[in-house]
Amino acid sequence: MHALLMTLLVIVAIALIVVVLLQSGKSAGLSGAISGGAEQLFGKQKARGMDLVLHRVTIVLAVLFFILTIAVTKF
Repeated sequence: MHALLMTLLVIVAIALIVVVLLQSGKSAGLSGAISGGAEQLFGKQKARGMDLVLHRVTIVLAVLFFILTIAVTKF
């Protein structure tokens, strides 16, 4: 059981790293630095397409990572 959980934990950790690296940055270059403050004040634009999918996958993988980490310590 412990070996299975450790294997799943490593797979989820690698997948989480890959998904985070695939995401685009919040501010891209100088134009993002200038408009970044206004975007925070007046509301955030909703992510669309691939960014939204990557965001949701990141959340799911992060929750799964924490659950598996706690499960590994228990068993």
